[in-house]
Amino acid sequence: MGIVKANAYGHDALHIAKTLESLGVSDFGVANIKEAMHLRKRHAVSGDAAILAFCSPLPSHLPLYLQHDITATIGDFETLRTAEAIASSYNTTLKVQVKIDTGMGRLGIQPEAACNLLQAAEQSPHLQLTGAYTHFAQSTNTDGFTDRQIDLFTQVCSEFEHKAKRSLCKHAANSGALLCRKDACLDMVRPGIMLYGYPPDESVKHMIDLKPVMELRTKVIFIKDVEPGTSISYNRRWTAPSRCKIATISAGYADGYLRTLSNRAKVFIRGNPCAQVGTITMDQTMVDLGKNSTVRVGDDAVLFGWNGMSAADLAKIAGTISYEILCAVSSRVERIIV
Repeated sequence: MGIVKANAYGHDALHIAKTLESLGVSDFGVANIKEAMHLRKRHAVSGDAAILAFCSPLPSHLPLYLQHDITATIGDFETLRTAEAIASSYNTTLKVQVKIDTGMGRLGIQPEAACNLLQAAEQSPHLQLTGAYTHFAQSTNTDGFTDRQIDLFTQVCSEFEHKAKRSLCKHAANSGALLCRKDACLDMVRPGIMLYGYPPDESVKHMIDLKPVMELRTKVIFIKDVEPGTSISYNRRWTAPSRCKIATISAGYADGYLRTLSNRAKVFIRGNPCAQVGTITMDQTMVDLGKNSTVRVGDDAVLFGWNGMSAADLAKIAGTISYEILCAVSSRVERIIV
């Protein structure tokens, strides 16, 4: 299952989904019905592709699942009863998967009640049970918590399969488990961040050679000479220590270049690292070019990607994770496929 939620982690879900399907991926994971409908309406995947929405569905959204052939996540009996009633009213069948909460604490039914929910879904005349899944809270950690999650999940599924006398598509492994927990790969796996060129955390980056899929670029739009003591941007958080050239580039926090990176990051222009200076503003950011720069208006400025800093580098500076840096790239930033 290719995970393409959040606009494919900021990369353009339509293009990523098409590419993944061309490489043999047949199942896709999204956050909610809106993202699922976007893929269907824009024909990003074929009609044969399965799309699972991870969020628990609101009753008012369930007809949309039926209309667009989206698989719904069921995590409690109330949702199951509502889904059955709505599918019955349309005289059709809704595809569902049961989410089992083995320790993430977010969505899903508790393991002790999970087999009964699986059986109820299996016996429902207007629901088609296509799978069961869980999600790991710390898949790269070896303290035993993930062991317990795997055991709980597989025990529930084994009990159901014994009673139902059929196998069930079981999936649990995210990117971290793909690297660290081969015993969690089961019938299907759900790579997310790895698809976009980053490890799930720094502790496992040595285990696989990944290359960033996205490079975030903008343009130099203005260059000026400033004298020593000149302050730059809001709140005067940076002052020129000597005479230098300051470039203004056409990107800011509204584009996804986080304000928390102010005065801490490097921007690569003509292959050279240049210090970002002053507070990052909504639409523009300033860069110190030094004294004798040959940079010109119109030059590319790389904020992160395969040239210069990576999203993981920026994440360290900002005190966050690469996921957030990638997902933060806003919709007004043009995606160019190369």
